[in-house]
Amino acid sequence: MGKKIKFREIVLESGTKILLGRDAKQNEALVKKFMKKNYIMLHTEKPGSPFCVIIDSSQTMIDIKEAAIYCARYSQDWRDNKKDVKVHWFDAVDVYKKKNMDIGTFGVKFWNYFNIKKKDIKELEK
Repeated sequence: MGKKIKFREIVLESGTKILLGRDAKQNEALVKKFMKKNYIMLHTEKPGSPFCVIIDSSQTMIDIKEAAIYCARYSQDWRDNKKDVKVHWFDAVDVYKKKNMDIGTFGVKFWNYFNIKKKDIKELEK
């Protein structure tokens, strides 16, 4: 039997749970587990981000924005630049994988985004 993957798990203020991948292999497993289902996913505009999945179909826009802040917080963009981070959010049904895509890489048909402010990310680090 294979080793169980331990995603980063965070509970938002509302009690809604989110899961985040810790690396490309975890992102691959996380997205494949939830794609084509009724979930909201997030990823930064730039590479080197965890994929984030909101594990509650009754999430609010407040939950999505809070999840976007966590997604930004654990991204390479934040680690390397310490500036505002653009985070895309999208329906899992809009995610696709082509055979030639690297591990942890997916395409998305339609998305929205938040520009996550530096001050909001710094609040999480306290």
